[in-house]
Amino acid sequence: MTRSARRTRRTGRTLRVAGAGAAALLALSACSSSDSDSSATSDASAGSDSSASSSQQVSGTVTVFAAASLKESFTTLGKEFEKAHPDTKVTFSFGGSDTLAASINGGAPADVFAAASPKTMALVTDEKNTTGTPATFVRNQLEIATLPGNPDKISSLKDLTKSGIKVVLCDKTVPCGAAAQTALEAGDLKLTPVSYEQDVKSALTKVELKEADAAVVYQTDVKAAGDKVEGVEFPESSEAINDYPIAQLKDARNADAAKAFIELVKSAEGQKVLTAAGFLQP
Repeated sequence: MTRSARRTRRTGRTLRVAGAGAAALLALSACSSSDSDSSATSDASAGSDSSASSSQQVSGTVTVFAAASLKESFTTLGKEFEKAHPDTKVTFSFGGSDTLAASINGGAPADVFAAASPKTMALVTDEKNTTGTPATFVRNQLEIATLPGNPDKISSLKDLTKSGIKVVLCDKTVPCGAAAQTALEAGDLKLTPVSYEQDVKSALTKVELKEADAAVVYQTDVKAAGDKVEGVEFPESSEAINDYPIAQLKDARNADAAKAFIELVKSAEGQKVLTAAGFLQP
C-alpha cells in the first residue's frame, strides 16, 4: 500500500471517529437539555406549590380556653394573630384551669387549651380530648401581692402568717393555689386565708379592692396590676414553679387556625410578648 493510500485510509478513520464523537456529544446534550427542562419544570412546580402553601391563609373563628394568668399576654397575641390573618377572629375564655378543663371535657366548643399546670392539662388529655402531645410554652413563678406601699411591711412568706394579716389564696384545685401550698410546705408554714378564690385574677382583685392585705399570685399578675399592688418575692417560690402547656383540642372546629395560633404562641414573636409580661422561658 502506498503512503498516499495509507493517508487516505487514516483520514477516513479519523472522520468516522470524529463523526461518532459528535453524535455522542449531541445525544448527551439532548439528554442534559431534557433533564434540565425536567428539573426546571419540577422546580417551577415545587415553587408554585410552595407559593400556594405560603399564600394560603387561615380563616374563621378560633376559640381559645386559657388560664386566667394568660389574659393580658394572650389578648395581645390574639390581636397580632388577627392582624396576620385578616379573615380570622380569636375569642378567649379565661379562668381557672381546672374549671376550663371541666368545661372542655363536658363538651364546651373550643379549639385550643392553654393550662397553668401539667396536672390540669392532664384532666383533658386523660379523656383523650387533645390532638398530639401538649407543649410547654412558658413557666410562671409565685409572688406576694400587697397593698400599694406595702403598709404591713411584708417581706417574706412567713410574714403572711402573722395575726391580723388578711391573706387570700387561690383554691387548692387551681394551679396557683396548688403552687402556693407547695411553697408553704417548702417553708414549713401553715396559713389560714380569709378566702380561697377560683382563679388568680380573683385573688389579686381582693387586694386591688383593699378587701385583703395580701395574696399569693403569679409574678405576671403582679406586673400586670401595675401600681395597684406591690410585689414581694420570696425564696420558697422557686420550689413551686408552674409549667404552662398548650394543646389543640380533638374536637376543634377550626383545626387550621388552632395550629396557627399555637405556632404563634411558641414562636420567637410569641415568646417575646410572654417574657415581656413576666413569664419564664420553658
